[in-house]
Amino acid sequence: MQTELFFSFRSLAIAGMLVSMWGLPVKTWAHELDPLKPMGEAKGLKPGRVAWVHDPEATNWKGPGDGHWWEPSHTRQDRVNAMMSQAIRTLTGEATDAPAWNQLFRSQNRALGKGDAGYKPGETIAIKVNFVGFIAGGRSVNESTYNIEKNPDYMNTSPQMIVALLQQLVKVAGVSEKDISVGDTLAYFPNEYYRLIHEQFPNVQCVDVAGKFGRRQSKPSQVPIYWSVRPQDCAQDFVPDWFAEAEYLINLANLKAHGGTGITLCAKNNFGSLIRTPAQKGYYDLHGPSFSKEEKSYRPLVDFMGHRHIGGKTMLYLIDGLYPGIHPKDPAPRRWSPPPFNGGWASSLLASQDPVAIDSVGFDFLYAEYPEPRNPGVDDFLHEAALANHPPSGTFYDPDHATAQKRLPSLGVHEHWNNATERKYSRNLGTGNGIELVPVFVGATPR
Repeated sequence: MQTELFFSFRSLAIAGMLVSMWGLPVKTWAHELDPLKPMGEAKGLKPGRVAWVHDPEATNWKGPGDGHWWEPSHTRQDRVNAMMSQAIRTLTGEATDAPAWNQLFRSQNRALGKGDAGYKPGETIAIKVNFVGFIAGGRSVNESTYNIEKNPDYMNTSPQMIVALLQQLVKVAGVSEKDISVGDTLAYFPNEYYRLIHEQFPNVQCVDVAGKFGRRQSKPSQVPIYWSVRPQDCAQDFVPDWFAEAEYLINLANLKAHGGTGITLCAKNNFGSLIRTPAQKGYYDLHGPSFSKEEKSYRPLVDFMGHRHIGGKTMLYLIDGLYPGIHPKDPAPRRWSPPPFNGGWASSLLASQDPVAIDSVGFDFLYAEYPEPRNPGVDDFLHEAALANHPPSGTFYDPDHATAQKRLPSLGVHEHWNNATERKYSRNLGTGNGIELVPVFVGATPR
């Protein structure tokens, strides 16, 4: 998650305006992709599988001036619920929801060496969402009242996606509300979102930066996270307490391009897995290596993805693609043009057990739609993560120890699709052991 102030990339936005004014072609600085060349080891019950559900009937917002996209009258909860159900079933290959969740829990426990065990009552689950539009100090949420005052249409994780996930966990998987925490460490959980969730799930813990008005305040645990470049004279970082306490994590990110890193998806959602901003004075500055256009470079996102209490605990990766846009320059989402979007909202949900595969697919969607992902180095963290056991940068990735002791294994599989029309990967084509993108199209095609 990008955790600096909402408009901290004004210079990048101005540069983009100048490119448009001067008519400079994007391809003069675009990073060309090499498709269908998988790297790394695919993860999950169905290795490398990414489920993509598209339902244009889930979104009927006309745009700014027509209320707000997150209001129930503009984003249909019943359709989003169906999207979440379809995504979980497609991901696992099960015909119904309950067996699908059982398979997800068992798969995670097997991967962690806990045996073929399903969910046990009392085990806790933390859901990390992306509320960068509500970041403390960003002036969007009134810290005294928790009401949204500015940028109400920014592309945060939607309350409808959160509710759909909670319904699955509570009503299908049998998880008690009190054993679920959902939130973002550095952002406020504003009233407008909180009410939509709390009214249906009053005992779910909503976590935020301040802990006021019934929310839980996110605090540091005693579990450290170490940066694999071993920076000197920097304050120690710690995993949030609600992450350290949880048996399982779910990463519920957004489908967005980004002015600094090109994309912000599941891996970057973990920027909000610290109790400080990425460039906060006294700490290791995460912006430099994350924004670098150099390839074969150290990427701190890999440390998040591989840490035993962050990526190691994450049983499911989801990307809310109902209303994508570009951070930080877009105050509201943008419609997408190519089929099946046809000038409507993206109205999509991505799901996977493979953190590299899902961000690779998200990258390809964003690369086809926006200029920001076309910068060099944007997908470099995916190369590093896929090959974390022997990364192109030569970095010894080990975020769990103060000194390099044990290399991370491959964290998943990365490749690019064949083209933006067919959207096929090597497993779809039977040519390799890379990604398998399984699309599910429901609802009517928008006009």
